[in-house]
Amino acid sequence: GDAKIFRNPGGRVTPQALEALVLGVHLLNVSRVLVVPHTRCAMTANTERELQERISASAGQDAGWHHFHVIEDQLSALAEDIRRVRSHPLIPDHVQVGGFIYDVDTGLLTQHI
Repeated sequence: GDAKIFRNPGGRVTPQALEALVLGVHLLNVSRVLVVPHTRCAMTANTERELQERISASAGQDAGWHHFHVIEDQLSALAEDIRRVRSHPLIPDHVQVGGFIYDVDTGLLTQHI
């Protein structure tokens, strides 16, 4: 079958990602959801301030007001995101949901949840 891929910073299940998942389940017959953040992710390797400084330098203007939602603990964030998907009232129980980490150095995909 086809894979429907939704990408966003940190691989987090944001409200917009949940909306896309609900639409995918009900309009595109998605029956399996994989949440897959990756190693060496900028969202886990930087603090909010570091990202704000990097974006400020690149943009040529202050980005200190913008919140980038860095991830302090990738595995805890993944577990939270899986719970969020599994508990959503519009995602049926028959939809399989799993949490994986993609290792960019080895190409391996490891299931954690």
